[in-house]
Amino acid sequence: MSTQTLDTPNDFFENKVLGHPAGLFVLFFTEMWERFSYYGMRALLVLFLTSAITDANPGWGWPREHALAIYGSYTGLAYLTPILGGYIADRIIGYRWAVVVGAFLMTLGHLSMAIEINHAFMYIGLCLLVIGNGFFKPNMTSIVAQMYKKHPEKKDGAYTIFYMGVNSGAFLGMLLCGYIGEHPDWGWSYGFGLAGIFMFIGMLQFYFTQGIFGTIGLKPLKGDVVDETEDPSEARRNPFSGFDLVLIGLVSVIGLAWIINDPMSKITSANLFDFTVFGIDGSTFMISVALVLFVFTLIKRISQYTPVLRDKMIAVVILAFITIFFWAAFEQAGGSMTIFAKDYTQRILEGNAKVVFNVVNTLITVVPLVIITYVLFRLFSRTFSKYALGNIILTLSFVIIWGLVIYMLKNQYADVKSEVPASWFGILNSLFIISLAPIISKLWESRYNPSATFKNGYGMILLGIGFAALAYGASTIPQGAKVAQVSMIWLVLAYLFHTLGELFISPVGLSYVSKLVPGRMIAIMFGIWYLAIAIGNKIAGTMGGKIDEITSQYSMTTFFLIFTFIPVGLGVFIILLTPVMKRLMHGVK
Repeated sequence: MSTQTLDTPNDFFENKVLGHPAGLFVLFFTEMWERFSYYGMRALLVLFLTSAITDANPGWGWPREHALAIYGSYTGLAYLTPILGGYIADRIIGYRWAVVVGAFLMTLGHLSMAIEINHAFMYIGLCLLVIGNGFFKPNMTSIVAQMYKKHPEKKDGAYTIFYMGVNSGAFLGMLLCGYIGEHPDWGWSYGFGLAGIFMFIGMLQFYFTQGIFGTIGLKPLKGDVVDETEDPSEARRNPFSGFDLVLIGLVSVIGLAWIINDPMSKITSANLFDFTVFGIDGSTFMISVALVLFVFTLIKRISQYTPVLRDKMIAVVILAFITIFFWAAFEQAGGSMTIFAKDYTQRILEGNAKVVFNVVNTLITVVPLVIITYVLFRLFSRTFSKYALGNIILTLSFVIIWGLVIYMLKNQYADVKSEVPASWFGILNSLFIISLAPIISKLWESRYNPSATFKNGYGMILLGIGFAALAYGASTIPQGAKVAQVSMIWLVLAYLFHTLGELFISPVGLSYVSKLVPGRMIAIMFGIWYLAIAIGNKIAGTMGGKIDEITSQYSMTTFFLIFTFIPVGLGVFIILLTPVMKRLMHGVK
């Protein structure tokens, strides 16, 4: 592809907000509203699908396995389409237009899901969300990467701050969409619709403020312009051959068919792979073929690069492999952990317990919102003179948010007893990230900054400890039980350790990808990274769907112990790989 110049009239580090370019915080708020919509909808999806049709707030009454199959396929596809979105942005429309197109499609998707009376609208909505996310997701992170291209020492801190925007949106989305969607006076449609409204706001805010990025993210220039900052040893192009494209197309078709067929074959009688080969069922056989072809293509492509770049890409692949298992476990949050919160956790609070919860809930809601509002004020004061309309839209969005928060807290204080929404526990992850991300960001910029392998290893071990807490808490649940009343403290502890693990792995993973590959490959390599997350998300849905089977045959503790031992084992393994990874990364820290 052509590499456009990154020179811009704006000196990003001249116009700072909290020590970083103001443009970073434009992306912060755009990503925040997109994550508001994504996590707000995600918090409701499994709950809506599994809620009985006779409830005060009726759902579709699906079995857990069916709901989690849809959940896994949706979240998997949402991280698979960024490969195509990154390619289109790199070659045709540029990062900025990809973000705008993606945000618009996702707005339509959320509004379609709000028409929940018809299954077709739900499926159309999910498809629009998947396609829109493909345009949006890789190109936001690509803009950040280009902004900090000449300041690599700042990247870890920048991505961690950007990740705070991600989780600020997730926090508010799960809190408010979850509350509105689960509340019988409102219902699921209003929860899904609220997600769409803020996705639209995020699109408008980005569109009217994008001038702050200068030339970054515009349509790529024609011609083969070499980036002057690119390492000569990594500058040789490696165009895709016709054979490469055929293999990629074949893997994509098989993978897409499999990920759609999985929930379809469970929910309906249709099955695209209703056959056997050598005694292996068609679904397993086809996905195995796709996996073999993908590994072959990956090895073929990597072997054609220069030695230094080849080593760095191998390092990215190893980190991506670990990421698969991280997300396969971590994404139980929207699946089996949501079910655990809904059906196995004591959520009815009265008397002193209700008072304590109301005070705590008020503090954890208002304090982060005050902090985010302060960031808004700082950005407003630095950029309003040039980008008034974008700032006004952003400010109005916060007026709406404050109104919804006050409405929610007022109702919770007025109720005689409180039933904690099952979706409420999901906000703990975002709350802990908002609280802990600045500390971790400072650690990465200090002399105590560990290597990539240690970060990944510690992150996996922390993730396993979180599931160990759930396994212990679930030890009192009888074998095969469909409901129980376990203390909510175990979910709180699980989310705390999971968040620590996430901070060690996820944001710095994006940073390492951007530092290990040349600028011309940024978007497509982010796409490959999201492919690993897609696989992990689909595995999460498949494994989460076995909660009833494992609980009935063994116990709920056994189910969570699976997610304890695998991450801890992999964490130790990746730490032991440190000498090998250092050689492969060629001095990148």
